[in-house]
Amino acid sequence: MTGSTIQILFAMIIYMAAVIVIGIVFAGRANKSSENYFLGGRSLGPWVTAMSAEASDMSGWLLMGLPGVAYWCGLADAAWTAIGLAFGKYLNWLIVSKRLRRYSIRTDSITLPEFFSNRFREKKKTVLTISALFILVFFTVYAASCFVTCGKLFSTLFGLPYVTMMFVGAGFVLLYTILGGFLAESASDFMQSIVMIVALTVIVTICTVKGGGLGAVIQNAKSIPGFLDFFGLATPTLGEDGIQMVENGKPVFGAAREYGFLSVASMLAWGLGYFGMPQVLLRFMAIRREDELKRSRRIAMIWVSISLIVAVFIGIAGRQVE
Repeated sequence: MTGSTIQILFAMIIYMAAVIVIGIVFAGRANKSSENYFLGGRSLGPWVTAMSAEASDMSGWLLMGLPGVAYWCGLADAAWTAIGLAFGKYLNWLIVSKRLRRYSIRTDSITLPEFFSNRFREKKKTVLTISALFILVFFTVYAASCFVTCGKLFSTLFGLPYVTMMFVGAGFVLLYTILGGFLAESASDFMQSIVMIVALTVIVTICTVKGGGLGAVIQNAKSIPGFLDFFGLATPTLGEDGIQMVENGKPVFGAAREYGFLSVASMLAWGLGYFGMPQVLLRFMAIRREDELKRSRRIAMIWVSISLIVAVFIGIAGRQVE
C-alpha cells in the first residue's frame, strides 16, 4: 500500500470504530423497551432529527452521484434534480412531519406499517402486511446497492476481495444497529452529516483554488456548449470505448442538446419520493416534542440547500481541474 492508501484506511478504521462505540453507548437505552429500540423512545432533539434524516437520505449519492451528473453533462440535470429534492423535502417537513408525529402517538405506533394499520383500525392487518412487504422488497435493493458500493470501494482502493468486503460492510452495519438500535443509527447519521458537509466544503475549496479561482471555473464552464444552461445539455463526445474523447489535452463536446419541459418535470419529480421514505419519516415520529419540528425543518433545509449547491458546483469545477 502507498502512503495515501494507508491514510485512507486509517481514516476509515477511525470512522468505523467511532460508529461501533456509538452502538455500544446507546445499547443500554435501546434495549429497555421496543419503543426505545425501534424509535429511540421518541427522544431525538431537533438537530439530530434534522441532520440524521438528511444524512440517511443523501449519503454517497450527494458526494458522488450529484457532482458526477454536473461534471458529465452540465448544470441542467443536476440543478433541476437539486431543486426538486429541496422543494420535495421542504413540503415533506411542512405537511407530513407534525401530522405523523401526532397520530403515531395517538395510535401508539412505533413503525410505519404499524401506524398505517392502527390509523385505519384494520382487523385483518392487510395494510400492515402490504406496507411491510413494500419496505422489505425495496429497501433490500437499496441496502444491497450500498453494500455493492462498499465492496467496490475496498476492492478498488486496497485490492481486497469484492464479495468479501460486501459481507464485511453488511456485518458492520448490522453490528452497530443491533447493538444500539434506532438511537445508534440516528447518532451515527448525525456524525456522518457533519463529515459530509465538511468534506463537501473542503473539496469545493480545493477545486476552486486549483482551477484558478471562481472566475476561471465559470469561464471554462461557459466555453462548453450547453454546460451552464438551465434548458440545455452538454454532450460529451465518446470514443468507441465509451470514454470521452480528448484533443490537445481538453475534453471534446458536441453541440448542446435541448432540455425540454418533460426533462425538467422528470428531475423535479425526484422530490416526491420523500413522502414515502421510511428513514426520513421515522425521524418525524421520533422527535421528542412536536413543537421542535419547525426548528428541525429549518436546520434540515439549511443543511440540504448548502450541500446540494456545493455538490453541483463541485461537478462544474471538476471540468476546470481535470
